Amino acid sequence: MLERWLYKRVDNSALIVFRAIFGFLITAEAWGAIATGWIKHTLLEGEFTFNFIGFDFLQPLPGDGMYYYYGLMGLFGVFVMLGFKYRFSVIAYGLMWTCVYLMQKSSYNNHYYLLMLLLGIMACLPAHRYLSLDVKFNPKLKKISMPRWVYIIIIAQLWIVYTYASIAKIYPDWLDASMAAQLMAARKDYWLVGDFLQQNWVHWSIAYVGILFDGLIIPALLFKPTRKMAFFISIFFHLFNSFIFHIGIFPYMSLAFTLFFFPAETVRNIFLKGKELYSGNEIIKPKTYKPIVALFGLYFVIQIALPLRHWIIKDDVLWTEEGHRLSWRMMLRSKGGRISFNVIDKKTGLEQSFNYRKMLSRKQQRVVATKPDVIWQFCQRIKEDFAKKGKEVAIYVNCKIKVNDSDFHTLIDPKVDMASASWDYFWHNEWILPSPLHNEKRKPPYAPEGLQ
Repeated sequence: MLERWLYKRVDNSALIVFRAIFGFLITAEAWGAIATGWIKHTLLEGEFTFNFIGFDFLQPLPGDGMYYYYGLMGLFGVFVMLGFKYRFSVIAYGLMWTCVYLMQKSSYNNHYYLLMLLLGIMACLPAHRYLSLDVKFNPKLKKISMPRWVYIIIIAQLWIVYTYASIAKIYPDWLDASMAAQLMAARKDYWLVGDFLQQNWVHWSIAYVGILFDGLIIPALLFKPTRKMAFFISIFFHLFNSFIFHIGIFPYMSLAFTLFFFPAETVRNIFLKGKELYSGNEIIKPKTYKPIVALFGLYFVIQIALPLRHWIIKDDVLWTEEGHRLSWRMMLRSKGGRISFNVIDKKTGLEQSFNYRKMLSRKQQRVVATKPDVIWQFCQRIKEDFAKKGKEVAIYVNCKIKVNDSDFHTLIDPKVDMASASWDYFWHNEWILPSPLHNEKRKPPYAPEGLQ
């Protein structure tokens, strides 16, 4: 019964149009990184990048290599848009994007992670079976239908992203609108809207519209009576985010996903007027359908489990960052930090302060002052540099951070030699001091006038 439901053929207009938009957006993402200076500021400034732990071999190419790298990625994006060598192109872009994602954490963004997942999903979908160069060169590939599981996979992935984003916002600093106030304070100089964004009612609106939109948008798009209203709300919401937060292609990708919620006839009539509308009821199950169902089932179990892992890791994720990545925790906190590194030669006992700024870009300096995993990585880098000079050293860190509007508190145990400390990728690292966030006396709730 399940297999019949998953493999029933449905019209593929939404997937075909989405492929073209998706290809355009990933091209813009790659070539935009060159044009905006993102490559220079994120990958080339500083002596190295802070890769995901365990992927130390992934470092930027020397010279102008990363510009050529992104130029090639953009070309693969064009091929995806045109449906030329589609599977090879989307897989190639996906592998190159994944390498860059794992290469650096200074510009970590949940949307980068989402794009990595989407590239993997798109590689599995028959998105080149119509209006593509692949079909032009091989007409046998042409199809006007696809299995229903295509819709299910895309909608399920979106539902997971939005639901966890909504749930993550249900914590004190978001619920009292103080986090929204901080986000908007950083944008007070924006042309035309800067002063508007500082109003109290705007902060409360951002806080609670954010929770409600993320939690309800997928059901609202699935439910026919609310679909059009949800679509227009989505336009406003995502364009607002694009203008205010400058988060790249994600708002436009999100709008493109709404194609999968409207009737195929509507999508065809707007974008593919010359295409025949599929109206059959075929059920075509491949011989290997059981392994395919099991594979996607496992994928979604992992997607549901990953954002929950911080609940079984000791202490507060806002403080430790353990379990923060890959969890759809978007724009939830701001952090500031002060850090210094003291290096002691184990043989001579000579102690010296290490000037970390000489090795890092400004962006990296901000990250190394607040993120425990990056602090640990940097200490290992310092240790290696001294080892090359024939010196064995101990490294002690003095780091104080503030989360949102809290006071500064010590993050790293100053008595622990971080050169000898180990990193536990899956569980809590005891050299991170206990979080003071729950014990600290909270400031009066941020509230609009009249709601104090």
